[in-house]
Amino acid sequence: MKIHELQLSASKDRKRVGRGIGSGYGKTAGRGTKGQNSRTGGGVRVGFAGGQNPLSKLLPKKRGFRSLNPTHYQVVAVSLLNGFKDGDTVNAKHMAEVGLVKKHDALIKLLAGGEVERKLTVHVNAASATAIAAIEKAGGSVVITPLPKTPKKATRPQITEAPSAE
Repeated sequence: MKIHELQLSASKDRKRVGRGIGSGYGKTAGRGTKGQNSRTGGGVRVGFAGGQNPLSKLLPKKRGFRSLNPTHYQVVAVSLLNGFKDGDTVNAKHMAEVGLVKKHDALIKLLAGGEVERKLTVHVNAASATAIAAIEKAGGSVVITPLPKTPKKATRPQITEAPSAE
């Protein structure tokens, strides 16, 4: 094999249909004869099951309450805080630097999992009662910072008095 004989294996000519019988895709252009799929714009829509009830209609509907803006916490176990020094103040920024959470502005929930041997002050958005008890048992404290308020939808101003006709 010589260098001028090399060819790109990825390049392939596109299929040119309806260009005569010599091309192999002439006459019916590879669509076969007659029927719904041989016509222009033919075929069925996605999810069509041949006239019977489609699968999407057969499956049960979701019921119950689902919040439109759920709060997603990043969970941190108490035992993971042993990597910090005794007497440290730990917040989301410090946890992100160490790699306990992905982002420094994440909402963090502290859960009980293992034991903590350090006296720490931990700033989180939520914590389980068992996790708070484990940190306080080690001599530390948990400061729960409230979630940021979401703005309420604007409502129409209420008219308290009837407009005077002067």
